Amino acid sequence: MQTVGLDEIRVASALDTDTSAEGVSFRRLPGWTRPQLTDIAHELAVTAPAGVRLELVTDARRIELDVLTFRLELNGRPALPAVFDLVVDGELVASEATDAGVVTLFDTYTEALDFRLGDPVTVGFDLDTEGPATVEIWLPHAAKVELRQLRVSDGATVAVPEERRPRWIHHGSSISHCGEATQPTGTWPAIVARRAGLDLQNLAFAGQCNLDPMVARTIRDLPADLISLKVGINIVNADSMRERTFGPALHGFLDTIRDGHPTTPVAVVTAIICPMVEDRPGPTPTGADHAYYAPARPTDLALGALTLRRTRELAAAVVAARREAGDENLHLIDGLRLFGTDDAEGLYDGLHPTADGYRLIGDRFHALAFEGSGPFASVAR
Repeated sequence: MQTVGLDEIRVASALDTDTSAEGVSFRRLPGWTRPQLTDIAHELAVTAPAGVRLELVTDARRIELDVLTFRLELNGRPALPAVFDLVVDGELVASEATDAGVVTLFDTYTEALDFRLGDPVTVGFDLDTEGPATVEIWLPHAAKVELRQLRVSDGATVAVPEERRPRWIHHGSSISHCGEATQPTGTWPAIVARRAGLDLQNLAFAGQCNLDPMVARTIRDLPADLISLKVGINIVNADSMRERTFGPALHGFLDTIRDGHPTTPVAVVTAIICPMVEDRPGPTPTGADHAYYAPARPTDLALGALTLRRTRELAAAVVAARREAGDENLHLIDGLRLFGTDDAEGLYDGLHPTADGYRLIGDRFHALAFEGSGPFASVAR
């Protein structure tokens, strides 16, 4: 088989790389943000390649990747397999899962980081196509991947695909990172992007959607036809803002985006249901059973602290004020219409949906945003 270089293909949704003597791994924020990544959990989320895929036009009959994966074991919860999806001419045709590689052991309470070493593995796909086909290999959404080598059949042609799809940038939390999805095309942003015919730029970072200015500047500087921001839950999870700061921070985030995208359709998406913090402020640590909970806090300390219901109200007020000021391309999507009170039993740990729940969110987001009079309907195929 013949080796293919990254300069011969398109690496979609990656904005930076880490290079070692053995290979290359992919990052979902640009290099200039590195000094601003002050939280190790944020670094781990940035290096998990949700939405990243290797795209090429080829007549190869087989494709192989030599990879070293870094699967995450969070607070003792067993690491899930790393899954690679093969999409050919827009159709999902195969998946390969592996338990090989390194396991990253991370304790969110102490920020202790350790590794259980493992070996690289070869992931291979056979293609049953006649003539050149557009091939996408979706990398695992919740495991860092170091690509050691990419190969195609001897004599096969390889070219960079011409990208004609509208580009959708989505920023969100673990509810958009979708670590519980069983495969990378099973995250709800991937489901929506593939159904609507979009080029997905996934800026969802588990636990790290806190209206960081560097993320707003990243979105400002990227080409985009559609932008969505799913905000609220991580700010409550971390108890990182109060009522006084959340509204202005959201305004500032949108101001920065509008500096680069003055008329691009933008949807602010509020949080899905999370019963423990609907009317009680965070933070939300995990217990010995791996379930999240909201600890009791003195009434005086709760004054001005954010509940999830209040983040929805404040986000709606921000969007309404900006629309009244003339931004008719800014829209609000109620997260409770994506996953609401009747769906709460589907939060397996009190916070996160299951893989089936993410598929449901994908179906509902597509219907709300891309169908009928939805804010993105004019762009969907």
